[in-house]
Amino acid sequence: MDPYPCDDREVPSLFAAYLRVYEPLAAFDRERQVYWRRYVKEGRAVAPLEGPSRQRTSVIEALGASWTRLPNLPDEAYVLEWGDSLLICPWNLRVRVAEAALTARDGVPPVIADAFVPPALAGQAQSVVDDWRSGARVLEHGLPRLHEQVSTWGVPLRWFAFVDLADRELSTRPGRRVLRYRCAISKARARAQEAHAILERSLGDVPITQAVAETSRWLDEFHDSSLVELDYGGLVALMSDDQLIADDSPGLIAHGLTAVAEGRGDDATKAYEQLVERWRAIQLLERCN
Repeated sequence: MDPYPCDDREVPSLFAAYLRVYEPLAAFDRERQVYWRRYVKEGRAVAPLEGPSRQRTSVIEALGASWTRLPNLPDEAYVLEWGDSLLICPWNLRVRVAEAALTARDGVPPVIADAFVPPALAGQAQSVVDDWRSGARVLEHGLPRLHEQVSTWGVPLRWFAFVDLADRELSTRPGRRVLRYRCAISKARARAQEAHAILERSLGDVPITQAVAETSRWLDEFHDSSLVELDYGGLVALMSDDQLIADDSPGLIAHGLTAVAEGRGDDATKAYEQLVERWRAIQLLERCN
């Protein structure tokens, strides 16, 4: 099978990008392996361009059901055949519902917040999110890892440090417009470590250095035979074919990091400004939405 199949059937309604990790079956315990094999055999896997809308519907339905406890949602996943391996990217909807529950309470008067998301549910949601954010607990206690990070109305610039232009998969066919980058997790980890070393040495412990380090730690949670995917997702609907074809964001990040490492400040600034300007145009569309 082509390791870069472009078989998604529809454009998602969510203007978001995704950083995903697909793990081999060996990364899961025996019970989960049996479950995922049956899941694939029954044809239940969801295409990446259909998944965001499905996830959103599941989260909304869960929050709109007057739960006092976090519901047990069915296990769903994206599935990818890579060479001879079957790779799984679970959704972990429990964490998504927990995050949504806490977000729904932000900036809302307590009386209204408690009516929509009861305190008991909010407490459970906070516990679930805290456990997920603590990578040590994930690794030490076998808690479900969150295989997908989401960014609306743009791609965090640090994500581009983990992939390379050679990893690109592009399709501009009507109804199947896709731009994503896929690589072995070993390559993504090496790039993350190199980027962090350059930033720490040149800029110190600034927010961008911390952000790269945090994502690097996240990558360390997964099996060594995993695959990393940076998917532009619904953002492709905001970009023309020419923009997709010309996109060289990972290359600009690589060029900027090299310039920083070599002390060429002007070149590093130029690459950074190009990236910021490119993605600001898409972020500004959020205000018009």
